[in-house]
Formats: sequence, C-alpha cells, structure tokens
Amino acid sequence: MLESEVSKQITMPLTAPAFPRGPYRFHNREYLNIVYRTNADALRKAIPEPLTFDEPLVRFEMMAMPDVSGLGSYTECGQVIPVNFNGKKGDYLNMMYLDNHPAIAVGRELSSYPKKLGYPKLFVDSDTLVGTLDYGTLRVLTATMGYKHQSLDINTARNEICRPNFMLKIIPNYDGSPRICELVCTQITDITIHEAWTGPARLQLFDHAMAPFNDLPVKEIISSSHILTDLTLPTPTVVYDYLKK
Repeated sequence: MLESEVSKQITMPLTAPAFPRGPYRFHNREYLNIVYRTNADALRKAIPEPLTFDEPLVRFEMMAMPDVSGLGSYTECGQVIPVNFNGKKGDYLNMMYLDNHPAIAVGRELSSYPKKLGYPKLFVDSDTLVGTLDYGTLRVLTATMGYKHQSLDINTARNEICRPNFMLKIIPNYDGSPRICELVCTQITDITIHEAWTGPARLQLFDHAMAPFNDLPVKEIISSSHILTDLTLPTPTVVYDYLKK
C-alpha cells in the first residue's frame, strides 16, 4: 500500500479495518434510563475538573441497538452524571460496557466514549422491562421497570437523550507520558422518538473491581424512562485541553 494511501485510513489492520467510516445511524435504538441519587463525596471523586455538579445524581442507561449501520447489533449500558461546564449543563459519561468489538474500537479511537467489554442484556420479562450486565461470568447489576405503565412526554424524552455529553480523551505517548488529554463534547440532534414511557423502577448494583458501578451507590430512585428512537451519532469537539494548562 502506498504511503499516500496509508495516511487516508482511519484504523487498523489495513487489510481488515476494525470499523468502517461513519456516520453511524441507529434504527430502533431502545433506552432504559433510571435516574438515582447517590453519595456526593463519591461523585466528586468520579467527576474530572473542570466539570462540576449541582445535585448528587446519576443516570444509569441501558441501550439495545439491533440495527446500526456499519457496526451491526449490540447492547450497551453505562453511568451518566449530570454536570456543568462553564455554565453549560450536560452529562459526563463515566463508564460504558458493551458486547460488540467494532463499537468499542470506534467509540474509543474515533470518539472518546469510555467503552469496555461487557455483556449487557435488555429484555421484557412478563410485565417488566429488565436490564442486566455481566462482566465475565459475574452479575454486576440488575435494573427493572414496569413495562409501559404511563406515557412520557416526547419533549421530556428528547431533552433527556439530547443533552450535551462530556467525555475524556486520553492517549499516551509510547513512553507513557501524556500525548492527548482532552475533555470533549458531543450532542445528539438528529433524532426521531417513536415511543416514550415511564413507570416504577429499581436498580441493584453489585461490587466489582473492574466494573465499579457501585462506587456510586443507589440512595434513592428519582425517575425512569423507556424510549424508542432512531438517531445519528454526531462528531465530538474539544472543549478543554489539559496539556495546555
């Protein structure tokens, strides 16, 4: 392959790229969201400066994505923390676990999503929407919500999903020194919401060293939502460079 051709590639291996070029369009992307109150001191340890928070809240999100252009089918879950950045309200993506390698690779390399390999599931069990995450063979969490108990306002659902997302991009030099250390921001704008529901919800988190969801323990359930969408992932932009300090 010519040098001019190599420089045009976006990932490796050259003859079998880990993921294709975007944009990445999601059809029938299904969310289970549970907002809960947690320990304020634990939250301060998790959120990187210059981000701040008003209330000690966390949103657990589980996403079933059966039809993603270029990436296939997978399920993902994570912790999202409502934050402020220079007066702008948004969400800090604390950790994400999913079962699809191309989505992990593109999320970490091309964007800044904090993705790791895990085994989440989202399914309906009788009258209950259930989300689970296993890390290896061990159960890390179980989320439950009453299935389509009460319709949720579409604009409320849109505002929940379409807040600015803040993420850390960290890439070291070969000697281990920092090469890139940035805070980036992205925001979903191209979205169609097909259905939105709310209902009673519970969230159980179990201690695990490599999937430490319970470092932000559940103190009180605040709200829940079940949302079905089509959307396109946007490109992130750098909003803060730690290495220029």
